[in-house]
Amino acid sequence: MEKSEQTEKYKLGPSEEALLENFRRNKNHTLKTLIGLYKGHYLKLFFSVVFFIIKHSSVWVLPIVTSNIINAATNRGENAVKVIIINVIVILVMVIQNVPTNYIHTVLYAKAIRSIERDLRSSLVRKLQQLSIAYHNEMQSGRLQSKIMRDVEQIENLSAQIFITILSIMLNIVVALSIVIFKSLTVFLFFLATIPVAVLIIVVFRGKIKRYNSDYRKEMEETSVRVMEMVELIPVTRAHGLEKQETKKMDNQLINVAKKGLKLDIIQSYFSSISWVAFQVFQIICLGFTGYLAVKEYITVGEVVMYQTYFASIVAQVSGVITLLPTIAKGLESVNSVGDILLCDDIENNRKKKKIKSITGEVTFKNVNFQYKDSETPVLQNLSFSIRPGETIAFVGPSGAGKSTILNLVIGFFQASAGQVFIDSEDIKDINLPSYRSHIAVVPQNAILFSDTIRENILYGTDDISEEELDKIIKAANLEELIESLPEGLDTKINEHGSNLSGGQRQRISIARAFVRNPKILILDEATSALDSISEKKIQESIERLVKDRTTLVVAHRLSTIRNADRIAVIGNGGLQEIGNYDELMEKKGEFYKLKKLQM
Repeated sequence: MEKSEQTEKYKLGPSEEALLENFRRNKNHTLKTLIGLYKGHYLKLFFSVVFFIIKHSSVWVLPIVTSNIINAATNRGENAVKVIIINVIVILVMVIQNVPTNYIHTVLYAKAIRSIERDLRSSLVRKLQQLSIAYHNEMQSGRLQSKIMRDVEQIENLSAQIFITILSIMLNIVVALSIVIFKSLTVFLFFLATIPVAVLIIVVFRGKIKRYNSDYRKEMEETSVRVMEMVELIPVTRAHGLEKQETKKMDNQLINVAKKGLKLDIIQSYFSSISWVAFQVFQIICLGFTGYLAVKEYITVGEVVMYQTYFASIVAQVSGVITLLPTIAKGLESVNSVGDILLCDDIENNRKKKKIKSITGEVTFKNVNFQYKDSETPVLQNLSFSIRPGETIAFVGPSGAGKSTILNLVIGFFQASAGQVFIDSEDIKDINLPSYRSHIAVVPQNAILFSDTIRENILYGTDDISEEELDKIIKAANLEELIESLPEGLDTKINEHGSNLSGGQRQRISIARAFVRNPKILILDEATSALDSISEKKIQESIERLVKDRTTLVVAHRLSTIRNADRIAVIGNGGLQEIGNYDELMEKKGEFYKLKKLQM
């Protein structure tokens, strides 16, 4: 992949740009946001509605056919049999056409819904790639997973309900009322009396359902976070015999979810039962009212059945709306939840910034201050130093001194609160960071591997390496012995987090990944701190090959591992306490000497 392509890989497509703009424009109007999601699909949805009307028409015609047949059977006129046959044929044709028209309707609306589902998830994934590292440090991964999977699914469910159930309900009510008003204004006015009751029930319960559903969603997000943490901690839990405590902790969380869910179920149950009783009462009254009109010969017996059928249909549709309210509330709440991510402005903005085609690897800190958002005191104050191209500099000091913060400032994960960080005399704030990062490689303390082959883990983000070059990299990373010992070699599958490999093996794969990038700046964040001495020796050999002719920034707690660094910088009290090579600092008997003595 060309570097220019790499820097543009997070650009949004037209559909995703439209989707984001819709969220921005309608951020205070959830329903408008939902409707706006389908911009570009309106024609498809229009024809879907047309075919829905056609396929559903038999439901509306059936009461009329039933009325005609009953009237023909009771009147027993000369053409009674002919009327019955014609009506039976008409309804049979209308029922059979449901199959092809339902298929077309489903294809049209399903394509639109699945397209939006894909665009939403795609936009969320891209936004997560753009959001700052500080955001990701604060936001638990379980919540993000819940938004991408569960919330988008809820929006998809709501959309499906709109284009199937709600559309059916609206059409059934409109058609039923239209036929009734055409047949009898008196009966129509009776039907209208049910509407205020439905509105009153909805108004009374809507607020509580929305609030309880919001509480339940948040508790589900928290549960998702706890479950992920529990799974990650299983080896630690098992090693310390803490299964009961961990189970109890999860049980407490599940109890909280159950309580929130129970509140939601109860309010929905009240809602459904009260509405059902109200409309059943109206239906019974309707039966008596139309029966009275038939006795007075204002309407026929067949029309009593027809009106009763239509009224039962209207009651069922209104009850359906009421039953759907919780689903609607969940879907709209999920629209807001997804919007929290898509509208977040804590992003790494690289637009219109200078793209870097090549670097020499010079790094300069000039009066740099850095302070975390939730901290009252700065981590770094007036920090100034320079690293020459190709130089290896190691940062040492106590935990919390700011060593990893310096690395994050060089990577561009953090921006200095004050002062400047220069890369080849360019202020990092003015650089297009993806283009710059294509020239760096990071080897973290804990190697991050994904569930795929060793080959794919090494070549991550690169596709232009020949087999010959890859073999050289494997040798340089001390992986040759491991690869040869595996039945499938480079094509051996790695388990989740690389659990079927040792810590040293995982780290050497991480180093091989860095080799593949052929970086000008190499960042090693305590790359050997969690390893045994044998693994550490192999890693050190790999690192010595990797750092050659590269600007290298190393953070290390084991001071013996940085003896060959060109310079060692001791970080403490917010700044640079001393700097020099290993022998100079040992002779000086300052802060580095004290740290070294503590490890002897």
